[in-house]
Amino acid sequence: MCASKVVNSLRVSIFVDFSNFSLSLKHKNKNFRADWYSLVRVFTAEAGKVIDSHAHVFYESMHVYGSYDPSSKKDGNLRNWVSGVLDKISGVHVTLKEREKVKSPPRCPSCQEEIPRCPNCSSNMCGTQEKGIDTAIVTDMIKLAWADAYDVAVLVSSDKDFVPVAEFLQSQGIKIIHASFPPWGNELSQKCWGNFEVPKIMSAFQKKNDP
Repeated sequence: MCASKVVNSLRVSIFVDFSNFSLSLKHKNKNFRADWYSLVRVFTAEAGKVIDSHAHVFYESMHVYGSYDPSSKKDGNLRNWVSGVLDKISGVHVTLKEREKVKSPPRCPSCQEEIPRCPNCSSNMCGTQEKGIDTAIVTDMIKLAWADAYDVAVLVSSDKDFVPVAEFLQSQGIKIIHASFPPWGNELSQKCWGNFEVPKIMSAFQKKNDP
C-alpha cells in the first residue's frame, strides 16, 4: 500500500500597513471599497498558492496598523469604522496611532525659504505626519514569530523599509509573502519568499454593488 502524502499545515498571519494599502487601492480604482471579511479569506488562499498548492493553509490573525488626526472629522469616521467593523472580524487586531503635528513648514526647493501658509488659500502648511507605524509592524512581526504564532506572514505594504525584517525572519525559517502592487515595492517583493499581485485579485474582495 502506498504511503499517504503528507500535507503541510500552515498558519497565516496578515500584516497591513493601512495607509499604504488604501492609497494603493485608490490609485488602481478610486471608487474601490474593500470587503475585509473577504480579504482575509482571499489573501490567506493566495499565500497558500504561492507556497504550496497542496498545503493546508488557514487564517490565524490579521494585524492592521494606521494613524489618525484627532482634529479631523474624516479620521473620526475612520476610528468609528475600525471599532464598528474591523474590530469585529475574527482574529483582527488594530493599532491606531495619533498623527503628530509637523513642527516646521515645508521649504521652497529652490531658495529653501519656509512656506508657512499656502500662497493660494492661506491655509497653514504645517500638517500632520505618521509616526511609529513601521516600527509597530516590525515589532509585532518579530514578537509573534518568536511566540510561534504563525508560519507564514503576508505583508501588505509597498514600503522598502520592511526589507530588513523580511530578510531577518526568513533567515529564521519564517516565510514572508508580499501582497504587492507592481511596480511599487518591487525591491520588497524581491526580498520576500514570494509574492502575489493584489490588482489581479481586487475583484475577489470588492464590496458587492460597487462599480
